Amino acid sequence: MNWLLPEYIADALPGEAAQIEGLRRSLLDHFAARGYEFVMPPMLEYLESLLTGAGQDLKLRTFKLVDQLSGRTLGVRADITPQAARIDAHLLNHQGVTRLCYCGSVLHTLPATIAASREPLQIGAELYGYAGIEADLEIIRLLATAMDRIKLPVSRIDLGHVGIFRALAEAAGLPEEAEEELLNLLQAKDVPGLREACAGVAEPYRSALLKLPRLYGGVDVLAQAKAELPALPAITTALEGLSRLVGGAPELPFSVDLSDLRGYHYHNGVVFAAYCPGYPAAVALGGRYDGVGKAFGRARPATGFSMDLREVARLAPSAGRPGAILAPHAGHDVRLAGRIAELRQQGEAVVELLPGETACEGPVCSRKLVQAGDNWIIEAINED
Repeated sequence: MNWLLPEYIADALPGEAAQIEGLRRSLLDHFAARGYEFVMPPMLEYLESLLTGAGQDLKLRTFKLVDQLSGRTLGVRADITPQAARIDAHLLNHQGVTRLCYCGSVLHTLPATIAASREPLQIGAELYGYAGIEADLEIIRLLATAMDRIKLPVSRIDLGHVGIFRALAEAAGLPEEAEEELLNLLQAKDVPGLREACAGVAEPYRSALLKLPRLYGGVDVLAQAKAELPALPAITTALEGLSRLVGGAPELPFSVDLSDLRGYHYHNGVVFAAYCPGYPAAVALGGRYDGVGKAFGRARPATGFSMDLREVARLAPSAGRPGAILAPHAGHDVRLAGRIAELRQQGEAVVELLPGETACEGPVCSRKLVQAGDNWIIEAINED
């Protein structure tokens, strides 16, 4: 059965493909209007370039193969963000702020969830060269306004900061293996497991680590965290940054989750996850990842977000475009050919039947061209 595709890989048929492409154009136009320049990195790169600054999770998700020309190991990208960082650091070499956006397929060795594709269509935006919280705010606002544009507004934006857990782990002197175990337990919100794993951790860091899963909810959690967590400089700075972020955009539906540490080995500052009504998983993820460009020659401040456009297309309302116009074969009829060309120039989809063709099975045609005297006019197709 050579028509079958690999598991978690799927075609996009005309209706879905049209929805995806419409959203792609709309979102990229939205980014471009705010100064984000479009880049198109390659699907394949040398493996070490793709995995620069990445955590173990990305390494496990990346398909690997041997280049027949060089003999070196190549990777099929599992994330476009490191490629954008390489372009900023090594190719563009701007001294000031750089804003980039992108859209392209990525490939994963395993699906992220049981319902996810192994070939997401990743779309996102990245901002380089500005270390202040204002850059994080710009990126989050860009995401929120983009979702409003496609009529899929976010209902909640969870904020976190990986620096808080990192500061606690460092102050407690946790070895790498123990830090990794606690990280996994926090991600799973496994409080009993966390309590057991923290049994040998010195105070006040043990109590602080056990409090992280409870520091979740409205923005008032930030004040609670400030009162309950140790006043380590890194924690103070992180909480102040999150407070400034919340205060800078009172119109956005912020919430706080200080145990959400997705991308811990990649991110090093503010992280966020955006949610939409009626959908349990995050539709977009982002955060700060300063310094990733160091391996490419320049360590730059960096923040951004990305999402799977295939998933977004399933959630966003359909654009509800009118059906195509069905036209008879023009042949040598100059007047009909001119009318068809005029309609296409106006943005209409016109299907010109071939000689002997009597119907069109796709795309769906809701109107037709009929002759009225010397003119060709549009009429609705009667389904009866």
